Amino acid sequence: MAEEGVSLNTHMSAQEIAKLQMEVDTYNKSLVVDGKTTTQSLGKDDFLKLLIVQMQNQDPTDPMDNTEFIAQMAEFSTLEQMTNMNSNFDKLSSVLTSNSALGTIGKTVQIDLGETTTQGVVQAVTYGNNPQVRVGNMYYDLNKITAVYGN
Repeated sequence: MAEEGVSLNTHMSAQEIAKLQMEVDTYNKSLVVDGKTTTQSLGKDDFLKLLIVQMQNQDPTDPMDNTEFIAQMAEFSTLEQMTNMNSNFDKLSSVLTSNSALGTIGKTVQIDLGETTTQGVVQAVTYGNNPQVRVGNMYYDLNKITAVYGN
């Protein structure tokens, strides 16, 4: 219970804001040093950390409303599902691109090399997000193919 006449200050002074900004900047710089890169978007782990910090620092005399907490958990669940869907779409894209490469085996293709083109029969392909086709003794990115001729 809060004592009567005692008020809780929920505003930060300019000095406190500057100190907090400096701590955030220092932390962000440490992420790059550790081999991590900073992003401008929040992931599901960031969202969960923010929710935990919010719960730890809430005013004990006026705790977070249950409906607000449930709404934030629903947002977290939605974010997690969207992240999972994005991952699955990436996998599907990789499979479809690899299948496109497989469809060129044994066919004559024209490959754009910038200022010139080359042509030959695809003898092999590699899998993955950026599959390559082997024409002669060279591998070329699938996106360099400008024409496929049936044999």
